[in-house]
Amino acid sequence: MLSEDGRRRLPCRTVWEDRDRHRWAGPLAAAGLLAGAAMAVLGLPPLDLHGPLHYAGVMGPLCGGTRGVHEAALGHFGEAWRYNPLSVVLVAGALVALVREAVGRLAGRWLNLRVIRRRPVVVAGLVLGLALTARQQAQADLLRTGPEADTPTGLLLYAAALPLVALALGLVMVTRLRARRRPGG
Repeated sequence: MLSEDGRRRLPCRTVWEDRDRHRWAGPLAAAGLLAGAAMAVLGLPPLDLHGPLHYAGVMGPLCGGTRGVHEAALGHFGEAWRYNPLSVVLVAGALVALVREAVGRLAGRWLNLRVIRRRPVVVAGLVLGLALTARQQAQADLLRTGPEADTPTGLLLYAAALPLVALALGLVMVTRLRARRRPGG
């Protein structure tokens, strides 16, 4: 779509504002990176989290995500991409979100993402999701193999992840309650 001056308009734009419009991003990124770090130290979880279609050979877009994040946390980005490209994007996005959080807290101004035109964003998301699903299905032989069998510390990972997720959700809830109590928030 063209703007009035004949230039292409992107469906999103970034703006610096005095208000953080994405308060959930920093705590969620921190929890995700902590879970990834725990996997790097403790290993992959020993539990099978697959749905029934996985055993019939049907791979979803998230298949390989846990192993991909594990590999990315170990610094093996090529292997992470091989398991699921989304895992590399998630780790990089979490790092960007933490930098955004730090800059916002130090400067008192936040880099916010504004969606101007929703339809192109939704269409792009659907196309990328379908492409990722097709890619993951093409990797079915790789994704059907299980994580290493010798991960006795995997249960510790779940024991560590549960409080981290609860902490992240609690931080989001507290942040939202504080924002509602502030005048103009």
